[in-house]
Order: sequence, then C-alpha cells, then structure tokens
Amino acid sequence: MIQVVLVDDHALIRRGLRETLAEAGDIEVVGEAGDYGSLRELLRRQDCEVMLLDVNLPGRSGIEVLESLAAEQSPIRVVMLSQHPEDQYGLRALRCGAMGYLNKSANPAQIVEAVRAVAAGRKYLTPSIAHLLLDAVTGKNADRPHEQLSEREMQTLLLIARGKRLSEIAESLSLSPKTVSVYRARVLEKLGVSSNAELAAYALRHRLID
Repeated sequence: MIQVVLVDDHALIRRGLRETLAEAGDIEVVGEAGDYGSLRELLRRQDCEVMLLDVNLPGRSGIEVLESLAAEQSPIRVVMLSQHPEDQYGLRALRCGAMGYLNKSANPAQIVEAVRAVAAGRKYLTPSIAHLLLDAVTGKNADRPHEQLSEREMQTLLLIARGKRLSEIAESLSLSPKTVSVYRARVLEKLGVSSNAELAAYALRHRLID
C-alpha cells in the first residue's frame, strides 16, 4: 500500500481526496493536516511515502513547506495541488522539489495516477507543465520577470493584484505591515512597475489572476 498524507486547510477537499484515493485499492491515507503546525506534528509520529500538498496554507505556503522538506532531506515525495493554473505555480513547485503538480479541478483518475507515479520515483507532468518546462529550457520564459520572485514576493504580488491592502496582506501572511512594504518594493523593482495598478495589470497580462 502507498501511504499518503493529505495537507489542505479545507476539510471538504481532504474528504474528497481521501474518498478518491480509497477507491484506488493500493493507496492508504494515513494522516491529514490543515496547516503547517499540524503537519509537523503529524510527521513526527507518522511516516508516509507521498504527500498531497496544497499551495495555499495558513501561515506558511505549500512552497515553503516544500523548501523545508528539501532542507531536511526528507524522502517524502510531494504532489502539489492548487486552484491556481499551472503557469502560475507549476514550475515554481517543481523547482522547489515537488514531483508533480495538479490543479484541484483534475479528475480523480489523474490524482491516483500522480500518486502512483511519484511513489514509484517518477515525476508526474501534465501536458501543460511539460510545455512550460520546454519553454523554460528553450528560454521562452525569459520575458517573465515574476519567475524570479521569491515565494513571499509572489504571494505579495498576487494579493496586491487582488486589491488587498497592506494590513490585510500582513495578516494573511502572518507578517508585519513593514515587512510587507519591503516585499512590495522588491516586487515593484523586479517587475519594472511603479504602482499597485501596474502590478494588477501585470498579473492580468500574465494570467496570474483571473
């Protein structure tokens, strides 16, 4: 049996994933977590082979969890799940150590296939992700400055583009408003824009937000 841990802050999403994987027959969900703190506690007492990890978690993002697992040289193989399109977080997740990336709208068979693939030591790439990787290799993503943003900078960009105030962003990311201001300044510089309106326009142009 492939032992899997589910990490998502929405209980209904975890329930759906659990039911999908239970039907596979060769996969067992051995634990669930809704945030980084509960995940760390779970991993102290439960081993697993595969983790289905949401990009958006309270307090600490899925990308940061990936970076933490990589720093610990954890053997856990991670499939990222997200409501965001592949071209927003897919390459970022793979660069940080994920072995697969799926949109939450993926059909159940894809999720099962992804778990089996990464458990066997193979990366799971959808056609969209494979296309993005090809563009990255051939240099076609060179004109996408947001690919160079850190995880916190990317989160700040997306929240500003969605019209959130600095105080709201600070609360959402568990940071001080001053720190968020620093991230905003870095984002403006790296993207070559000068205002929140231009940030929003950039995000829309590159399909980072709907």
